[in-house]
Amino acid sequence: MKNSFLLTIIIVFIVTFSVQSQNMTNDKLEKIIYVVADSLRGDTGNWQFMIKERILVCITDKKNNRMRIMSPIIEQKKLAYIDMLKLMEANFHTALDVRYAISDDLLWSVYTHPLKELSKEELLSAINQVYAAAITYGTTYNSTGLTFPNRKEEKEKAAKKKI
Repeated sequence: MKNSFLLTIIIVFIVTFSVQSQNMTNDKLEKIIYVVADSLRGDTGNWQFMIKERILVCITDKKNNRMRIMSPIIEQKKLAYIDMLKLMEANFHTALDVRYAISDDLLWSVYTHPLKELSKEELLSAINQVYAAAITYGTTYNSTGLTFPNRKEEKEKAAKKKI
């Protein structure tokens, strides 16, 4: 009985500490982006910043507890059908926490997350992944070095080994 009570107290402490440490605000978000970006402009909750000559945008909605980081890639009209298929497969296998999406006639790499629950580490990972997904468009379509298994590719590799 003592052990379960002690375990409950420890769990409550850990959960409380981690929730408090992830109370992201617009001010904290702006400071982190300012440190990692090559340049930053905009107003609270609506920033544009550059990383290695690529534009990224961060928009927050404090009222609805949402945050989005995105980077424009290419005009939608320039996308071939095969590109669309590759993007959809990438959303499943190689664009881990980001997605390729179309809005306002542009293809974007996009990361969305609840604002308050966002940690500094998640924010840094999001920025890296949005950047990576944007620059790997047309080649590997990936946001990190990790991928989920793709049965089609595994079958193709197996067939090549047989030959």
